[in-house]
Amino acid sequence: MFENRRQAGQLLAQRLQDLKDAPDVVVLGIPRGGVVVAAEIAHMLNAPLDVYITRKLGAPGNPELAIGAVAEDGTVVLDEESIAFLRVPDTYLDEERRRQQEEIRRRADRYRRGRPPVPLEGKRVILVDDGVATGHTVEVAIRALRQQPIKELILAVPVGPPTTIARLRALVDRLEVLSEPEVFWAVGMFYRDFRQVSDEEVEALLAAHRTNS
Repeated sequence: MFENRRQAGQLLAQRLQDLKDAPDVVVLGIPRGGVVVAAEIAHMLNAPLDVYITRKLGAPGNPELAIGAVAEDGTVVLDEESIAFLRVPDTYLDEERRRQQEEIRRRADRYRRGRPPVPLEGKRVILVDDGVATGHTVEVAIRALRQQPIKELILAVPVGPPTTIARLRALVDRLEVLSEPEVFWAVGMFYRDFRQVSDEEVEALLAAHRTNS
């Protein structure tokens, strides 16, 4: 059980101390909660911090149920089994993807305040979230980042179920996870404080890191 996202980030940073002060390391947090974890890692490793925005594609009538995800560059990962079971039409998928891409653009503009993304070419990228359940949003970020000329892709998450962690481990060069509980209902059940993170908090974390770097 983690006290909060900050503590989880500090614990992950301890696992990543071999990368401290490395000039080719960049930390990317998946908003919103993942940015809180990522900010602690970036601070303790003395590395640049940026966001990498993904959005889950929600099921018809149940937006909390993920049937896929879309990344900042338009890469899409679909849960074909769930889509077939729910008989989700292509027209719905196209509209949901368009809607989520619009939200990604809105968030990117707001979080970066007009600044360009941190360059990733030739970098060792640490991708961070506050936990994974199905792993769809993290997977789509991984697949999108794999299309960029990065040097190494490292995934750092505090918690996730063993099956999801095993699937994601095969997609990255290195994976650091603190807990893989067999009984897993939701990421929030492993935090004492799992309050919702606001856009304003994400903006403040990014701005503070830029100021202190």
